[in-house]
Amino acid sequence: GPLGSAYAYLFKYIIIGDTGVGKSCLLLQFTDKRFQPVHDLTIGVEFGARMITIDGKQIKLQIWDTAGQESFRSITRSYYRGAAGALLVYDITRRDTFNHLTTWLEDARQHSNSNMVIMLIGNKSDLESRREVKKEEGEAFAREHGLIFMETSAKTASNVEEAFINTAKEIYEK
Repeated sequence: GPLGSAYAYLFKYIIIGDTGVGKSCLLLQFTDKRFQPVHDLTIGVEFGARMITIDGKQIKLQIWDTAGQESFRSITRSYYRGAAGALLVYDITRRDTFNHLTTWLEDARQHSNSNMVIMLIGNKSDLESRREVKKEEGEAFAREHGLIFMETSAKTASNVEEAFINTAKEIYEK
């Protein structure tokens, strides 16, 4: 009825990964449909929300974007509570951000609900000429760890919508 909530489900997401991989840009592109190339370093946590529809049901995505710096890691951990989905992001032009995925994943698995859906994202796919991590490597890592995988570009918006929505579909189907 009119007093019921405007959505059927609320899914909380957390976006994790090294500093500078484009976490805030992905959030902004998904919630505001815009790309902001110059972004201040996220201090602590930023928040965004958007409604999507799956299977005719209104789902509200509540998205927490975390700081990548080691010094904020303890703050970030508390945000795993109640998270149904996580976007684990690396930058395809920076090999080190890919190498750190295992640490992020261990952290996520340790502090979250065991059935949290994790989507691995190789961001900055528009920078093909500067690529340091092959798409196949991302796919292999995802397969090995039971994650879903996509390459995105927060700049051109390529696959951004799909990444957030496919994660929700996976949660919904659970």
